[in-house]
Amino acid sequence: MKLHTLKPAEGSVKNRKRIGRGPGSGRGGTSTRGHKGAKSRSGYSYKLGFEGGQMPLQRRVPKFGFKSLNRIETKPINLDALQELADKLKVEEISVETLVENGLVSKKDVVKVLGRGELTAKLNVSAHYFSASAVEAIEKVGGTVNKI
Repeated sequence: MKLHTLKPAEGSVKNRKRIGRGPGSGRGGTSTRGHKGAKSRSGYSYKLGFEGGQMPLQRRVPKFGFKSLNRIETKPINLDALQELADKLKVEEISVETLVENGLVSKKDVVKVLGRGELTAKLNVSAHYFSASAVEAIEKVGGTVNKI
């Protein structure tokens, strides 16, 4: 080992300019903050969405619609998915637990069965909600609907 072969340890030398360390650093004086104004002061912070006094976007854009605080988010499951599951598992009873085990819904989901697709298997279906067309289709093939 010789003096001219010495190198600093990997990662110990940072390759960035140190700001605010005097005029010799090349970034002294205003320390890249420019002259005067709020942004040049210490402690400066801005409100989210503030556009320098210009009318902010969230106030320029018109509002419309309504979001109910009492809305219940449901996970839709169609009849064709139930038929596919019945064919795959060879079962006559489909519950929310069956849907969770097969990855169609998560444990916390509120399930609503909808009437898209065709149902040929006689199924006993248990779910939180059913559409009128789904109930009609399930009962038409001799199945039963059980609302949880």
